[in-house]
Amino acid sequence: MPHRAEEALQRLREGNQRFVQSGPEARTRWDRITATEARPFAALLGCSDARAPAEFVFDVGLGDLFVIRVAGNVVAPSQVGSIEFALDVFQIPLVVVMGHTRCGAVAAAARHLQQGEPPSTDNVLRITSRIAPIIAPVLATPGLADPLRAAMRANVLASVAQLSHGSKLIEELVASGKLRVVGAEYELESGRVTFLDEPA
Repeated sequence: MPHRAEEALQRLREGNQRFVQSGPEARTRWDRITATEARPFAALLGCSDARAPAEFVFDVGLGDLFVIRVAGNVVAPSQVGSIEFALDVFQIPLVVVMGHTRCGAVAAAARHLQQGEPPSTDNVLRITSRIAPIIAPVLATPGLADPLRAAMRANVLASVAQLSHGSKLIEELVASGKLRVVGAEYELESGRVTFLDEPA
């Protein structure tokens, strides 16, 4: 694993630990330099959920992360292009795909699969239709203690795989050891982030 990627991961782990310890008092730092000059050390594809702002979760300053947010942290061409932009401009060594517990997009896809309840609009359906094939086998697995949480994790790992193999630039950087793509789970209930073990 690239040395810079490990340093970036460690910085995220330490920031999340501060966030968990500080609780609601944690605040994203702002100053004139970071407000006008971006120098991100990692890129993050996360969910749009208002409860999961990456800069707070990892206790970093403005300009430290290149963040793309979309419901269900799904991978579509615009998300891939955004990450390619960050890699090209900032030479970022780490990309994190972060899902979270109680994800509404995953729950909506599950309701559609299990109860036939379609999303409210065609555009929402375009999001859940990316999630549904990934989580269907998980939801069909008997005996899971928390099927929706397991489905969310599967969705994160699928996004990691899609990013890792859906872009020539990303593939080349990963193969050369200059980039690592990892999955993460943000637990709303505790504030803790767990980096998932599966390699990109």
